[in-house]
Amino acid sequence: MSRKIYLSILITFLCVSTAFAGGILTNTNQTARFARLLCLDASTSIDAAYSNPAGLVMLKDGFHFSFSNQSVYQTRNIRSEFAPLAGNPEGNGWKKYKGEASAPIVPSLQAAYKNGPWVISANLAVSGGGGKATFNRGLPMFEAPIATLPLLITQAGQALPPIPGIGLSAQGYSVDQFMEGSSFIYGAQLGASYQINEHFSLYGGFRLNIVNNSYEGHLRNLKVGITSSGLTGLGLPISDNDGSLTDPSGFLDYAIANASSEAQKASLGLLKKATTETGARLKNKQSGWGVSPIIGLNYNYEKLNIGVKYEFRTGLNVENKTKIDDTGMFTDGVNTPHDIPGLLTVGVSYQITPKLMATVGYHHFFDSEADMDRGKQKYVSGGTDEYLFGAEYQIDPIFLISAGGQITRYGVKDEFQNDLSFSINSYSIGFGGAANVSKNVKINIGYFWTTYSDWKINYSNYNNTGLAGTNIYSRTNKVFAAGVDFSF
Repeated sequence: MSRKIYLSILITFLCVSTAFAGGILTNTNQTARFARLLCLDASTSIDAAYSNPAGLVMLKDGFHFSFSNQSVYQTRNIRSEFAPLAGNPEGNGWKKYKGEASAPIVPSLQAAYKNGPWVISANLAVSGGGGKATFNRGLPMFEAPIATLPLLITQAGQALPPIPGIGLSAQGYSVDQFMEGSSFIYGAQLGASYQINEHFSLYGGFRLNIVNNSYEGHLRNLKVGITSSGLTGLGLPISDNDGSLTDPSGFLDYAIANASSEAQKASLGLLKKATTETGARLKNKQSGWGVSPIIGLNYNYEKLNIGVKYEFRTGLNVENKTKIDDTGMFTDGVNTPHDIPGLLTVGVSYQITPKLMATVGYHHFFDSEADMDRGKQKYVSGGTDEYLFGAEYQIDPIFLISAGGQITRYGVKDEFQNDLSFSINSYSIGFGGAANVSKNVKINIGYFWTTYSDWKINYSNYNNTGLAGTNIYSRTNKVFAAGVDFSF
């Protein structure tokens, strides 16, 4: 029996506990105006409370507020190409796993008070994560080791003495598998901007980040199509079976009794739990908090505006709060690294005509400098780069339209990706408009979608099974946003 195969079952659960806690989670889409323009890094409107707070000095004296809600819908797809999966409905050694993530309510609030050269501003938003993903058909990292069980049983049968009437083989299996996880980072930002002169202004502030992750999953009702005869006469606890799907506990009991180590025994025990109605389960939550210092600079000259912002790396850990853990490896109270990477943004806007404004921006996330669970940062080459552009056209005193785009390029390696947390290159297109319904009230509506490039990884040791296999990762993303800006 292959120790690696049995240990892989245990490893799958290890991945589950952190998949929604790690990865690149920062949200830069904080307002409805972002959804319709995508590039706000040189903004001087109230939405700059998040994107370019040093630019808030361009507001009029008084109170300014912006409230937005975004409805986010995603799918996360994995095509697994692995020969033992041939016993599944798709056949031909492949299977598609689809995770659906939705967050119909993702609110944010921007606020500012300007008095002379000073501006006090605040931002409340979901600054990272922001949704729940459900994989009703499980994941490759769950199923691949299970899919090898018929092969192991057949190999064990081939090692039996060549006695007439004695036989053991297996083909096909079934298992009830499920995974659901959610990840939210709630951000509360507070700071002050100061206008040095008619061209330059500075900002200093911080964001309190509160992390809440939860996930649960199960493997249960595992059955294998075993063909067996005469084994009880040899003292093996495996009943005669005609090849129909049946409980493989007898075979697992034999394997556990002959395990060569405690680790192998624990792995086999976990697999046996998956044969029961209750199954092998995991129910875990993580929480933690950290503070991000933020500085900013804004330069304005006639029709030109330039905004620069730097968010320092946020060092934080999340603590396990475990209710059910059949792996025995998630000790309640254990901390896991969950740093938020440093972020540099630069934006330039130019008022081409009294009605037309164009803007470009650049983001760099310093991902490789942030501590991540299991040291994932060592699989990042530098960090993430984003290139943004947009334009806004004022049709008349009431209505305006806008559109924009964003190109995202991750510096991650194949080893960074896993079934529950993968970052793949993309581009986004957004459009929408706004209406000045009164002198001090503006309504914003926007929609953007993201197109992702497939990420294909070939493995020589697929999910620690010792066999070759391939994963193809892909995603979809759609966001609708609406909001209102008002001042007095």
